[in-house]
Amino acid sequence: MKRTPPLIAITLIIAAIVQAPLLSAAAPAEVSVSGEQFVDLLVKEDFPAAVAQFDSTMKNVLPEAKLKETWQSLKAQAGTFQKRVGATASKLAGYDVVLVTCQFERTTLDAKVVFNSQKQIAGLFFVPSHAAAGASGPPPYAQTNSFHEKEFTVGSGPWQLPGTLTLPNTPGRPLPVLVLVHGSGPNDRDESVGANKPFRDLAWGLATKGIAVLRYEKRTREHAAKFMAAGLGKFTVQQETIDDALSAVAQLRALDGINPKRIFVLGHSLGGMVVPRIGRADRQITGLIILAGATRPLEDVIIEQTRYLLSLRGKPSAEDESKVAEIQSAAAKVKALTAADATSSKTLLGAPPAYWLDLRENDPLVAVKTLAQPLLILQGERDYQVTQVDFNRWKEALGDQPTVTYKLYPKLNHLFISGEAKSTPDEYEQPSHVAEAVIEDIAAWIRER
Repeated sequence: MKRTPPLIAITLIIAAIVQAPLLSAAAPAEVSVSGEQFVDLLVKEDFPAAVAQFDSTMKNVLPEAKLKETWQSLKAQAGTFQKRVGATASKLAGYDVVLVTCQFERTTLDAKVVFNSQKQIAGLFFVPSHAAAGASGPPPYAQTNSFHEKEFTVGSGPWQLPGTLTLPNTPGRPLPVLVLVHGSGPNDRDESVGANKPFRDLAWGLATKGIAVLRYEKRTREHAAKFMAAGLGKFTVQQETIDDALSAVAQLRALDGINPKRIFVLGHSLGGMVVPRIGRADRQITGLIILAGATRPLEDVIIEQTRYLLSLRGKPSAEDESKVAEIQSAAAKVKALTAADATSSKTLLGAPPAYWLDLRENDPLVAVKTLAQPLLILQGERDYQVTQVDFNRWKEALGDQPTVTYKLYPKLNHLFISGEAKSTPDEYEQPSHVAEAVIEDIAAWIRER
């Protein structure tokens, strides 16, 4: 069974509506049939009939043209739809939530279809298949009796986020702490991809070595419906990611048992791309860590990722080239955006113009040169999502400054998990762990600070 290719999570392709938290209770069996029938409409590309089932909010946020773009973008990455392999339904806060498991050519996803009390569709999301359970257990380097965890709420008011603070059992001295910042997509606090939980591995491995770690649900996961209600035209990486990281740092600085002069921030993938902005906004942060941080325009990275995945099947077919051309066309529209588009609610490659303009106006290689904090930049050589090209661009921008440390790992992929030969989406199907060398290097670097 295949799981989500990381490309889907990394590129914001599926910016659809309601991300439900834990499911509870039971839903009527007939609602499962309704969910399956809706997926069948997508497969037939009968988008007018699909949109007709939406409630008024969904019709505004995801009209026919946007639904078509979302479905085609999904197929460009996941491959041709093959079949439905089951559906389950549950109730959540008055909504019926149906998970329709869909097998595509290169992965298996759940279409999460949310029905309101009038049987209208109030939410749609594509997520890693629940059938792909069996997440990896504790990493071998984590001594689970050497730390404990407690709930920690990031932020306040309507955007507060549930999180987990992992604390070493080290009495008598204030602890250094590391804040983990997700890559793109509606990530959970563990940054789960398939069976793997890289943020949990980092938290448990570093806590074993005496470093506290905070991880939390991403805003686009915890508050997806609010994002839609607020209007996609206002959606930027500042609201999606940066604001919450800064709130977490400020809260930890005032927390008993934490050393306010030893607070570090680690960003992975898109999180790594915006780490310089986080460090620039709060110059009291002690040090910054970039794991596979992109440096190039994200729309260019999306094209590169798509070509790589299609190349795994051999010589590209005419259909493959057509898929690439579709994404290239959307990327060209991203590059053509102007300030006049900033309030538009249309989506390009799964995100609104304001999002793309924000990224364009904040070049990470420009921002990183303004920082005084020490930097640790890590890269897996087998990473096909954010590649060694980006790693080298960090090095070119920063040079051999004594405050910057670089680490390149020949066998690691985008999740910093070890493997052999070319990296493929299938790797993410296998339960594994962040390499121990990464834990060791991060811990040593923090101790040196």
